[in-house]
Amino acid sequence: MEYLVLGALETRQGGVLVDVRGMRQQRLLALLLLNAGRVVPMDFLVDELWEDPPPSARPQVHNAIRDLRRVLAAGEHRLVTVDVGYRLAVPEDAVDAHRFTRKVREARAAERDGRFPEAIRLLQAAVDLWRGDAFAGIHCPAVTSAAVKLNEQRLTALEDLMALRLKVGETSSLVGELTALLAEYPLRDSLRRSLMTALCRSGRQAHALAVYDEGRRFLADELGLEPSPQLRALHSEILADAPGVHDAPERPPARPAAAEGPAPGQRPNCLPHDLTDFTGRSAELALLQEAVARRAAGAPLMLAIDGMGGVGKTTLAVRVAHRVTADFPDGQFFAALDGFDESRPPVPPSQALAALLRADGLGPERIPASLEERSALWRSRLAGRRCLLVLDDAATSAQVRPLLPGAGETLVLVTSRRKLSALDGSVALPLDVLPPGDAVELLARVAGERRVAREPVRAAEAAALCGYLPLAIRIAATRLRDRPAWSVADLVDRLADPERRARCLRTADRDLMALLRASYQYLDRAQQRFSLLMSRQPAGSFDVDRAAAVTGLSADEVEGCLDVLYENNLIRQEAAALFSFHSLVRDCSRLLPEPPDGSGPPADLTVGQLAVTA
Repeated sequence: MEYLVLGALETRQGGVLVDVRGMRQQRLLALLLLNAGRVVPMDFLVDELWEDPPPSARPQVHNAIRDLRRVLAAGEHRLVTVDVGYRLAVPEDAVDAHRFTRKVREARAAERDGRFPEAIRLLQAAVDLWRGDAFAGIHCPAVTSAAVKLNEQRLTALEDLMALRLKVGETSSLVGELTALLAEYPLRDSLRRSLMTALCRSGRQAHALAVYDEGRRFLADELGLEPSPQLRALHSEILADAPGVHDAPERPPARPAAAEGPAPGQRPNCLPHDLTDFTGRSAELALLQEAVARRAAGAPLMLAIDGMGGVGKTTLAVRVAHRVTADFPDGQFFAALDGFDESRPPVPPSQALAALLRADGLGPERIPASLEERSALWRSRLAGRRCLLVLDDAATSAQVRPLLPGAGETLVLVTSRRKLSALDGSVALPLDVLPPGDAVELLARVAGERRVAREPVRAAEAAALCGYLPLAIRIAATRLRDRPAWSVADLVDRLADPERRARCLRTADRDLMALLRASYQYLDRAQQRFSLLMSRQPAGSFDVDRAAAVTGLSADEVEGCLDVLYENNLIRQEAAALFSFHSLVRDCSRLLPEPPDGSGPPADLTVGQLAVTA
């Protein structure tokens, strides 16, 4: 039997959830787990379970203990009665909080010994145990106090993990994670310093300075304080363009920019962490891993994953990369190309190459100025090596080509919302939404299996209303997880109406409609107008003749628009001449601005919708 307290309290027997009914039984179990293996006095239990204990408090504790024994009877752990109270005889490893503290302790020992990759692995395993705030929903003084300490230990472990990943050379792959963490914990000085450092090493000094200014204003407004001396010193180093800000401390000493790459034992690993709740995609994983296993000896292999925004391309690429890392021991690289980000333009190939060369151990002073020289140097460093390169969120084939290896057994994984058909020699994998069963499973893994299992029909409806799109399901499931008072039916009610659905699928750092809208930035006005008009027509699918009738375009013009939308994964091709929108893409298309020529959508499109810019 296993006891999970790093999140909502759960008890599992052989991986199956054991239902501990009643809040009193749950609080009692939490108190016993806090003191696992030790005697918990009856007086302590009474004081914790009641602010003003009734005369029947002791008999009620006896009854709760009896009920708890029935629940735990199937397991090997015993709830023992002693003279003054009770003792739950469980080994430490049966409680996830004890496993967490042990892994953190082992990680710090590995770090002291200079075994940084092992320390990172242990810290990642430790933080992956968490499913939410410790003892979420359990309210009594001793449990609340323990939860505060555990939550702080988790934050400290996260900060240590981010700092260690920076130390071994990760940069751009950390920016997104650190940005999300800092938005949640804006007072954590270590997270702000790590984000500033990662941004600076990614060639984004202006963004690093903006992060400092944001923190300075927040501290002044909320607490009337100035930034810490360490943060001010880092700010000064960035302003002075100090070399130490750009290069991780564990880099090898300066040497000629030789083709053989970094010294043995200094191979970079810049991959983002793999999701612990990754769900489905077994067929796609098998196909990609088979392609890797059957690659030609001595030649690079390029796998191009394309699909609509939010379909899980990056998640799949990172999962594959982690699974095949052992086959590519000479370095694992990750470059975020920001091809479809509304807030900034795509990363120029020259800038991406500079970041990759720095990740491979080159100081900024040794990186050539021109794109051609950087590309040639990058190819020479990869030649003869077995490396893995993930190029995420590519805008075009032209953005990718200068980053590709020339020789050597390098695996390149490219993700894009576009079909990169111009990348000669690549193996293409179009990625679709999840099957309904996998979609419901993902909802359950994020929101909580017990809650979702109570309402299986409603869970299936929620997954369908999310269009089986992984990111939409994750956002909706997170909302459900963070709102204990909601049922799955409450979530379905919010997803059923398109306007409420758009609000429900938006959080502080993730906005599904904005993410989908970014796909339209490369369409011209005529193509956007076509998409807007077709999203308003009532039929679920359409052919060229229907599209021509709706839009007033000729058949040739319609086919041209359809080709562009299909290449950008904004429509699906159901048959040779039949097309349709994904339900959420249709919602997004309806929010495109009215064409300037006045030939806009039907009059029932609201002013509020037209005000949203693409």
